[in-house]
Amino acid sequence: MKRTVLSLLALFVAALPLATAQDLIPVNFQSKWFPQSQFAGYFVAIDKGFYAEEGLDVTVLDGGNVNPTVQVASGNADFGTDWIANMLVQREQGLNVVQVAQVFQTSGYRMVALGDSGIETFGDLAGRTVGVWGFGNEFVSQAVFATEELTSDLDPTVGSPDVSIVVYAFDPALVFPNEVDVASAMIYNELDQIVGLGFPLASLTVLDPADIDAALLEDLIFTTPDVLADPDFKESGVSGREVAERFLRATLRGWQSAVDNPDEAVFIVLGYCGDTCAGSGSTQSPLIHQTWQMARVAELVQPDMYSTIGAIDQGAWERSVELLVEVGLLNESVGFADVVDTSVLEAIGVE
Repeated sequence: MKRTVLSLLALFVAALPLATAQDLIPVNFQSKWFPQSQFAGYFVAIDKGFYAEEGLDVTVLDGGNVNPTVQVASGNADFGTDWIANMLVQREQGLNVVQVAQVFQTSGYRMVALGDSGIETFGDLAGRTVGVWGFGNEFVSQAVFATEELTSDLDPTVGSPDVSIVVYAFDPALVFPNEVDVASAMIYNELDQIVGLGFPLASLTVLDPADIDAALLEDLIFTTPDVLADPDFKESGVSGREVAERFLRATLRGWQSAVDNPDEAVFIVLGYCGDTCAGSGSTQSPLIHQTWQMARVAELVQPDMYSTIGAIDQGAWERSVELLVEVGLLNESVGFADVVDTSVLEAIGVE
């Protein structure tokens, strides 16, 4: 009898994880790129069970060849991450989305040239060829050009542009330095890839849009008003707003853990990515590249001890909008309260 009871108990305990997993609410999160340390917080939250503790089963959908705002607005994902420029441009075109958190507190976008190219400032881009990306990532380049009063052939109405553009698929090895004088580069990704191509950091000129007040906010978290207003998210018995609170609470825990324990975060990320972990064009190992990336990403997520992970700086947000209007990427200004719902962050104690 005792053996039978123990056997039944063992079967019951063994079945518990499966039952628990079945009770988790499925949530799809649209990434902006393929798995890498840029998104470490989400993978850490999955790996450490932070989402599961909140009753969520989160799937991170690969980006790279999709527009995150379009994916979320169309219902293919519940939450997503994007840059403010693309989100607002898509919103102005009719996509109904709302921002609920800001992961990167400062911008990681840079333009990179060889140190002996004669390019020392953004003003020196006149008469040069610049490599840019698509899928909404070109907007930050346009902001830089407009701030410097430079025209480019990103604007088809310009007859003789100051700057020639080569649009390429993110891999700097495809164009730099043979086809372009300047390459777009994230400080945590393509900059290290360029170093991996055999150009030491000391031999490069790295231009930061913040130096000319042309930086735009990047990785933010957004969803749709319909998700937040849903009284029964995916027939789970839990409201969409409650799901959003749970998702943000676990995500920000993941990001804090990644910032505090970068080596651990890198190994977690390596478990989720394949060839992209080495960085396209990079000759460095995945471990070396992702370690570089995690260090730089941590600086963007929490620039100093006073920075609150996930908080939305309304001043920085409004400056991004002002710049987007000034350079013509937005036809009309939009108010902070019209696009941002801070109540989800406030509900989990983040202000």
